[in-house]
Amino acid sequence: MKLLVTGGAGFIGSAVVRQAIGQGHEVVNLDALTYAACLENVAPVVDHPGYSFVQGDIRDAALLETVFAEHQPDAVMHLAAESHVDRSIDGPGAFIDTNVVGTYTLLQAARRYWEAQGKPEGFRFHHISTDEVFGSLGAEGQFTEETPYDPRSPYSASKAASDHLVRAWHHTYGLPVVLSNCSNNYGPYHFPEKLIPVVILNALAGKPIPVYGAGENVRDWLFVEDHADALLTVVTKGQVGRSYNIGGENEARNIDLVRMICALMDEMVPDGAPHDRLITFVTDRPGHDLRYAIDPRRMRGELGWRPSVTLEEGLRRTVRWYLDNRDWWQALQDREGVGQRLGVKA
Repeated sequence: MKLLVTGGAGFIGSAVVRQAIGQGHEVVNLDALTYAACLENVAPVVDHPGYSFVQGDIRDAALLETVFAEHQPDAVMHLAAESHVDRSIDGPGAFIDTNVVGTYTLLQAARRYWEAQGKPEGFRFHHISTDEVFGSLGAEGQFTEETPYDPRSPYSASKAASDHLVRAWHHTYGLPVVLSNCSNNYGPYHFPEKLIPVVILNALAGKPIPVYGAGENVRDWLFVEDHADALLTVVTKGQVGRSYNIGGENEARNIDLVRMICALMDEMVPDGAPHDRLITFVTDRPGHDLRYAIDPRRMRGELGWRPSVTLEEGLRRTVRWYLDNRDWWQALQDREGVGQRLGVKA
């Protein structure tokens, strides 16, 4: 297939681009190159004849018309989004603009292209979302595809809105869509503002490792390369109009996750051991959801997919990658917000 991947220079998007090229697809990478994007993320495939890059914003309707007309993709994989909850607390407007207005603009462009092509049955618009749209769980239970939406942050509310738009364009205009909602991703090329890279890099530098509240919040962790494989499975095999919850089957409390990373750092960088002495509990994020957990039965039963990387293996691979790729993350240290505590203005 020829895939138009939006946000393909970001963390998850670049994993999709690299894996799609590896599987023999052609890829058009459309990315605005905002603060969290990095073209080094796709350096392994940049010279591949099946790869092309367009710098542009999904809110630019004229640009999107040109991209669709020139490249004529078989499917859209829509990953471009503002995604950091803390940033959404401080500046929600950017999340509405990109995640809601941008998704609307992209849907309209895709719909016009699909209709101009004669509504080919094989065309797909795959919208990639998050489990955060479902709200917060207690100690028991898991999110299913039928869980009612209950977003709690500006970020999750903007993603919930975009999910609703995608479903509306399917039911009203017939646009052939598939949706997926994933759990927390981690792995190589993760922008250094999220929990796992912050823990690794602060431990390496001997700086305090911030843990929100008491560290009791629970997340299901999904290795990013597993997620990319799942997304390509959904776009090629998923049922039109259907949504799929993609989980890592790896739940952990934040404090336990941080201690696992510290233990790996003790092993790989023994000069700084014990790294858990750097753990520092800080004021919690406003409205911090307690627990997310994914019920993966639809992915497993309908599409035959399940994650292949355990949390222990994935963390080991992630820590090793950051230690071996210092040039990559050192070049990002001066970007706005990196190394700062965000999300406390509320």
